[in-house]
Amino acid sequence: MIVEICANSFESALAAEKGGAHRIELCTQLAFGGLTPSHQLIKKVIAQLNIPVHVLIRPRKGSFYYTEFELNKMISTINFCKNTGCQGVVSGVLTSGNRINISATKQLINAAKGMDFTFHRAFDCTENAIESLEQLIDLKIKRVLSSGQKQTAYNGLSLLKEMNKLSNGKIEIMPGSGINPENALCFKDQGFSSIHLSATLQKKENSTSFFEGGTESVSDLKTIKKIIELVA
Repeated sequence: MIVEICANSFESALAAEKGGAHRIELCTQLAFGGLTPSHQLIKKVIAQLNIPVHVLIRPRKGSFYYTEFELNKMISTINFCKNTGCQGVVSGVLTSGNRINISATKQLINAAKGMDFTFHRAFDCTENAIESLEQLIDLKIKRVLSSGQKQTAYNGLSLLKEMNKLSNGKIEIMPGSGINPENALCFKDQGFSSIHLSATLQKKENSTSFFEGGTESVSDLKTIKKIIELVA
């Protein structure tokens, strides 16, 4: 089973590689669900890591409905990632009515030609999951990252299994959100080929909340190793 680590820093990316992860999704600001990392961080991770790096293309927090200016910025970042040697990008666009924005997503796919394209958890905000999945299949997207439209992938397992069956090998369904050593194995047992998790621990021990301003989380080497061993 492929284990993808959502790495929010160089330290987290390094822990992912040392822990045996197969791939990373590089981002920042996990407290907001992840945002696009800086060009500097992208270049550093690509230069110093050997495992595949996919970069999150999400220019701001909030909705996944973007202006033309924001969309052009996303395309520019995808071009930078391609020129820097990234193996893939993770992105997606919705309409104001929370449906897949097919034309805008096509623009991102075309910009990413030659790299893997993962449609991210904007999928979990869509009004009709099955219709949205069929649209992503028509777009020939490689994979979709989803929690099954629930807070965690474990709670959304019923929809994820339905999606996996309906996909019929045409698109990869990658469960993500709240995956940990206690539940990781069940996703393998249910027939999924990959999982996505951050394996984060707080660095600032006196913080009272994971989302508290100034609290920095980091992917934990021991947790990553444990999950790799479980699903190997």
